[in-house]
Amino acid sequence: MNIIATRAAEGLPRRSFSVTEIRRMVETGIIPEDESFELIEGEVVPMAAKGNQHEVIKAALNRLLARTAPDDLRLGVETSVYLDERTFVEPDLCLYPKRLMPESVNGGDVVLVIEISGASLGYDRGLKARVFAKHGVQELWVVEAESRVTWVHRSPQADGNWGSIERAAPDTALSPAALPGISIRMADLD
Repeated sequence: MNIIATRAAEGLPRRSFSVTEIRRMVETGIIPEDESFELIEGEVVPMAAKGNQHEVIKAALNRLLARTAPDDLRLGVETSVYLDERTFVEPDLCLYPKRLMPESVNGGDVVLVIEISGASLGYDRGLKARVFAKHGVQELWVVEAESRVTWVHRSPQADGNWGSIERAAPDTALSPAALPGISIRMADLD
């Protein structure tokens, strides 16, 4: 679907939307159900198309995490996670307690978010990373789809910063801090 997007007029007020309002717009057909977007602090942000490497990495990580994650965690794949009344995101992959449904997940419940980035690298490492930190997501990995370099964000802070951000080469073995039994090398994914 082709989405018409505009750039905000600097200095002019914009209308903020709530999750409830966006859900109603989808239910009534104002926004098509197949439109890919996120709601970031009340603003609708269209998602970029995904390339081949994005899909290859996402599928491989999906298989690996489905086999290795503890049974008490749910693996969400492009699942809407509602962080507050004005913010929902659809990370490529995330792990959170199985006892929770996506609409009940708080940021601190999310053990790991993985974003696979092509054209969205600046957004994923910038605004979106700040949103995840602000809401207390425990760990964020941003994987550059073409190079497979991974940016590992840990120790979220309420001001939207991360206490630790490390660049990991594709052949580095990565383990989520909360799940040391899982080891992933992006170079090995196919």
